[in-house]
Amino acid sequence: MDNLEKYRQCFHKAFSQDVDFDLETAEMGSTPDWDSVGHMELVTEIEDTFDIMFETEDILRFTSYVKGIEILEKYGVVM
Repeated sequence: MDNLEKYRQCFHKAFSQDVDFDLETAEMGSTPDWDSVGHMELVTEIEDTFDIMFETEDILRFTSYVKGIEILEKYGVVM
């Protein structure tokens, strides 16, 4: 399984989304379950999956699926 698929699975686990859900348009506040609690569940899922620890600044900047990919690349996760 490649890193992009692992990343996608983090969203499905954190938000219990249908596999057909278009993750590329997912944004905090407009995606079901992506509220402040869901955000922390997602961050934890990603940190555990990729064995990283987000800096506070990155947790705050992580507001969309696309932005999350950019942030992961900062931590050396190649998508």
